[in-house]
Amino acid sequence: MAKWWPWIVLIVVLDQATKWLVEHTLAYGERVAILPFFDVIRIYNTGAAFGFLASGSGWQRWVLIAVALGAIGLIVWLMRTQRHESRLVMALALILSGAIGNLIDRIWHGHVIDFVLIYWHPWYYPAFNVADMAITLGAILLIWDEWQRWRRNRGT
Repeated sequence: MAKWWPWIVLIVVLDQATKWLVEHTLAYGERVAILPFFDVIRIYNTGAAFGFLASGSGWQRWVLIAVALGAIGLIVWLMRTQRHESRLVMALALILSGAIGNLIDRIWHGHVIDFVLIYWHPWYYPAFNVADMAITLGAILLIWDEWQRWRRNRGT
């Protein structure tokens, strides 16, 4: 597990640095077109993924912080107990990085800073950030790892 800590720190620093840059260069709600399907925008998410629970009156901040702390504890435990499974640990390290990045936002700001906006004509994907990318890549790798394990075990 120790070999993953520099990568975890790098992703968290990259996440926080990009959020800081957006916070200090764009006004809230301001959009900058980069490509015909990609803008940088400064928005906040007080809820969970895809804005789930965002309409709450503030209680969701503390629930989401508690959930993130529990998830971080579970992930660290899994990384330690499954350290011989390098693909699994890599997936968990990515998810951990994202969880830490978004947890910092929730504790520090009371919301998560999102800034990547992908769209095509009338379709818009909810805005996201580097931490969300790490979580998504980790989840994909986790599913792939489990699928590979299932295929390997099915053959025996």
